Formats: sequence, structure tokens, C-alpha cells
Amino acid sequence: MAKPTAIQYVCTSCGAHFLRWAGQCADCGEWNTLSETSVVARRDRGAATLIGGRAVPISSVEFHADTIIPTGIKEFDRVLGKGIVAGSVILLGGEPGIGKSTICLQIAARVALAHRVLYVTGEESLNQVRLRSDRLGTLSDQLYVSSETDMLGILNTIDEIKPDLVILDSIQVVAHPEIPSVSGTVNQVRFCASELIKKLKIMGAAGIVVGHITKDGALAGPKVLEHLVDVILYFEGESGFHYRLLRSFKNRYSGTREIGVFEMQEEGLVEVANPSGLFIDETTLKNPGSMVVPVAEGSRIFLVEVQALVVDTGYGMGRRTILGVDTNRANLLIAAVEKIVGLKLSSKDVILNIVGGYKTSEPALDLGVVLAMFSSAQDLPISGRIGVLGEVGLTGEIRPVPQFERRLMELEKLGFDGCIVPQRNITGVVSGKVALVPVESVQDALRRLVSINS
Repeated sequence: MAKPTAIQYVCTSCGAHFLRWAGQCADCGEWNTLSETSVVARRDRGAATLIGGRAVPISSVEFHADTIIPTGIKEFDRVLGKGIVAGSVILLGGEPGIGKSTICLQIAARVALAHRVLYVTGEESLNQVRLRSDRLGTLSDQLYVSSETDMLGILNTIDEIKPDLVILDSIQVVAHPEIPSVSGTVNQVRFCASELIKKLKIMGAAGIVVGHITKDGALAGPKVLEHLVDVILYFEGESGFHYRLLRSFKNRYSGTREIGVFEMQEEGLVEVANPSGLFIDETTLKNPGSMVVPVAEGSRIFLVEVQALVVDTGYGMGRRTILGVDTNRANLLIAAVEKIVGLKLSSKDVILNIVGGYKTSEPALDLGVVLAMFSSAQDLPISGRIGVLGEVGLTGEIRPVPQFERRLMELEKLGFDGCIVPQRNITGVVSGKVALVPVESVQDALRRLVSINS
């Protein structure tokens, strides 16, 4: 085993190295993120780079079309593009109990129908994996399982099995004997991940690495881990809801911000092919403070219900409770409403929520949030099945949104009669059965809301 020769401090947010500890990282500006690590003098094992060290003309590089390994789970393949690219490494993050291990075992079983798969668990015994596999119905002779936390042993198993897909659950519990620190530390996570990725790239095998997240919702470990992998996926969902959202935040082979929807059932995670109506509650649409907004997520349009509750505060300063909506954007809209409309919200508690545990930061949600707050404050429900759509500027103007016609089509599918929309979006647009109510400013939208209910 190599011995440590020096001590360095690594920022867990950006991966920067420092010789001395400091309260703030000089590179990214984050506080209390420097972690002590040992610098290890490693023996030269003659490991070559993936493509050799000599520079060559790009025209002489042999080109091979990427081999796509479909998982057989359409929602997962949708988020990736068409499937798992051979030689790529996917980082899958999410809260404990969200379903990361479940979806990994389901993927392993589906891929094992045509490929050799190695599933490595560092958190469960083989008996536990078998028990869960029986429940999910994912038994296969081409699926190899290993309960191992020694990274060197995992690499040796990969050499022995020669799988097409390797799943490691999770990167935070494995350790390499060359690194004199416990598993989960910055040095261990970074070194183990780089060794695994190097092995997979040389073999041309694909990999899925499960990662824990911090209390802030970010992937635990050094930020450099996110730069090493090819794809970053996050599992989202609330403990009180059965639905799970799979989001893509980085994808070198396809578009990002794509989303897949699953439902947690007894037999595991089940795909939801048409999730548009999951995040609206028909029983509450006629209540004050409720607005339906079509939001875009990658190639999909979802109808979400924004609910607002504006009440007099019992304290000197009004409280803000925001769920599902981007907090910073919601605070800007609250300030804009108070300034432009004259609705005094500083002395009121404002609670915003998206039904079903959905989370989004799309600007097209702005007008729905503003009208929901006004509707709740004035006890003014919206009459009929009317959607709301538009980005709100700080001066009160309503800006156009992309994918406008597709949003209207989704409203029409679910039986909505009309939609309050930006004036600049309706030029040359065929709205079908959805009646358009064009507005140019927040004041105009509020007047239209009042007129609709009169």
C-alpha cells in the first residue's frame, strides 16, 4: 500500500485543491466545503491512457457508431435518448428510499435478457438482493451479483465476468486499499470513480453508478465526480406520493432536461406513459387560489396545478412557504405583485405549492403563480376550465413562451375550454377548441380574471 506524503484540502463543491484550510473556497466561494485529504504517492503500474499518449490527426481517428443498449424501460430510455450508450457512465442520484436500487435492479434484469450484466451492491447482502429480485421478478442467468466494498475486488470481478453493463450501488460505500481513508471521503469517492470509469472505458462497457445526495439535494462527494461521468440523472419524489420523476441534468449523447415518470407499486417502479393529468386535482380547480399551467419538460408537456394561500400573518412579518416552485423566482413575483398591483403581501403569509409533489423552475409558470396569489387574496375563484400561461417581467409585462401550440394541445386533450396567454404568442396560432384570452401585462391579466368570473 502506498503511504501518504502530504495533506491537502479539497473543496467538495468544485474540487479545487489547497495546501491550507480556509473557511471559504477561493475558487467557487462556498463556505465550509474544504475537506482534509491525503496525497498518496502511487506506484507506477504502467497504466496507459485510454487512447494512448501520442497526438494524432483527427482525420485518422477511426470512427465507430455508438452502440445503444436499450433497457426495455421506455421512460428510462426516453430520458437517456434511446438507451444506454456502450462505454458511457451514468451517475444516478436521489434521496434515500426514492427507488434508486429498485430501478437499477429492474434495468439490470431487462438488459440481461440480451447482455451480460454485473450488479455490485455495497449496501446489501446477496440474500437481500435475491429477496428483492424475487419480489420484482428480475431473475436472470445473465445477471451476476456481487456484494463487495473493496474497489480492487470489484475491478477484478469486472475482469473476470467481462460484463456489458456494470451497476455499482453505491459509490460512497466502496473504498480502494491504496487510499488511506475511509469510504465516502473525497479522496475515496474521486479515486474509486476514476478507476471504475477508466476500466469501463477501456473495456467498452457501460456503467451506472448510484450516488447519495446531501441535505441540500446535491450529489454527495466532490463536484469533479459530475465532470467524470457522461450522464447525470436525478430521481425526485415526495415520500407521501407514489410518483417518481427521473430528470436528466447532463447528457453527452442526447438532450438534457428530459423527464421520465414512474409510479412506485408493489412490483417495483412502473412506467406512466401519459402523466399529463397526474398533477392536477379536479376537485380543487374551482377553489380560490388554484390555477392550471401547462409546463414544458424536455419533449413533454405537463399540466400542473399551482395552489396559493394568502392569509393574514400572526407575526409582524409575513412568512413564505414555497413548495415545487423556484423559491427565488417566487420571491421576485411576490415583490412584483406588491409593487405593480398594490396588493400588500408583506403583512400576509404566502404559501405556494404544486399539487402532487411536482417541482419546476420554468418561467411559463409565472402568470399562474401571480393569478393564484391574487385569487386567494381576493377570494376569487376562476370560473370554468381555464388554463394560465405566461412569463412575468419585473415591470409587469407578460412575455411569450416557447412550445406555445403544444401547450394548447395538451389543454385541449384534458377538456379545458380556454387559456389566459401572452398577447405576443397568438400571432398565426391555431388554438383549436381552446379559447384564447390574450393579455399584455399583469394588470390586464387581473382584469381578465375578474371579467371571467363576472
